[in-house]
Amino acid sequence: MSALMWIAAGSLAAWLWLLLGQGFFWRTDIRLPRRGPDGSGPPEPAGWPSVAVVVPARDESAVLPGSLPSLLAQDYPGPAEIFLIDDGSSDGTGKLARELAEEYGGLPLTVDSPGEPGPGWTGKLWAVRHGMALATTRIAADRKDDGNHEDDGDRKDDVGVDYLLLTDADIAHEPDSLRELVRAAEANGLDLVSQMARLRVATCWERLIVPAFVYFFAQLYPFRWVNRPRGRTAAAAGGCVLLRREAAERAGIPETIRQSVIDDVALARAVKRSGGRIWLGLADRVDSVRPYPRLGELWRMVSRSAYTQLRHHPLLLLMTVAGLAVVYLVPPAAVVAGVLTERPALLAPGVAAWALMAGSYIPMLRYYRQTLWLAPLLPLTAFLYLLMTVDSAVRHHLRQGAAWKGRTYARPSAAP
Repeated sequence: MSALMWIAAGSLAAWLWLLLGQGFFWRTDIRLPRRGPDGSGPPEPAGWPSVAVVVPARDESAVLPGSLPSLLAQDYPGPAEIFLIDDGSSDGTGKLARELAEEYGGLPLTVDSPGEPGPGWTGKLWAVRHGMALATTRIAADRKDDGNHEDDGDRKDDVGVDYLLLTDADIAHEPDSLRELVRAAEANGLDLVSQMARLRVATCWERLIVPAFVYFFAQLYPFRWVNRPRGRTAAAAGGCVLLRREAAERAGIPETIRQSVIDDVALARAVKRSGGRIWLGLADRVDSVRPYPRLGELWRMVSRSAYTQLRHHPLLLLMTVAGLAVVYLVPPAAVVAGVLTERPALLAPGVAAWALMAGSYIPMLRYYRQTLWLAPLLPLTAFLYLLMTVDSAVRHHLRQGAAWKGRTYARPSAAP
């Protein structure tokens, strides 16, 4: 019992450090500044740069009607086109995209397919590569045909696209989303601006799992640390990434990250390592429309990349499992043991650590507009994530790679 007391005390110490020394990860105030009705906020650029919206899509016909119309309806003052890259879909994704464009109008839409991924490429990044190449040539050609470059300053006609908006097929944007992303990038000299889309929270399992997913992500990659120009922490949220073309070329995107399963974090690291400035925050007007009504679907979402995050290293897996247990599972265990044995020395640190844990989760629950009664259940959610992480490792070793939508990707070291 004395060992449990010390472990409970260690858990309390860990929570004190996490709250004060881990970049205030639990706060939800890192948001994209928007221009107010009175003109406050980031100024508008003198000339709006060109943007290519690249949407990699594989078997996404179920979510496209809730997402693609929002991209078509973007209220953007500069040149912008959408390139939906159909990555070998078998459900009519490309055909549906064309039908939606005909129905809703708006921004020009090009639908194309890149073929099977080249050796050493993940399917998504192969599609992104194809979309970037299409965008560069198409927008450059459009500028030449337009013949009006009064707002382009010293830009050359063959520059092509200035920014790339990389957004997933399940992400819905408010009409001013692209405008605000570009405004923030131009006003602050940012090479990458990424927003963590607000995920769908409707079912019981989504309420239990989804807010914690973003909470754990922020704990691993504190947004304040990510946004430090000279900081080493780098991350992005793949559902909504605005990337400056020059920064992409400087970082060798996407070739340098072609094998990455967790491509958004790899992208941010590559941009930051090459000297680019990045920004990551929570979204107010960018939402995922993808449903995860059952535990199995949420389980697969997490487990497909959890072991990749640990670099497929068994020792890191063991340390992660132990860390999750000490930080999240020991406090309620100490409370139960303290009540049953009537030992205040065990009960007190358990209660304090559990209270700090629950309190740190409240801002995220408020962001997701969920009941605060979910806060004390965070240990249960953490236990599920622990099991998902272990399952990710088991599946990885059985399949020798990460699996997603019918494809299995080998370890990077084994790729050609």
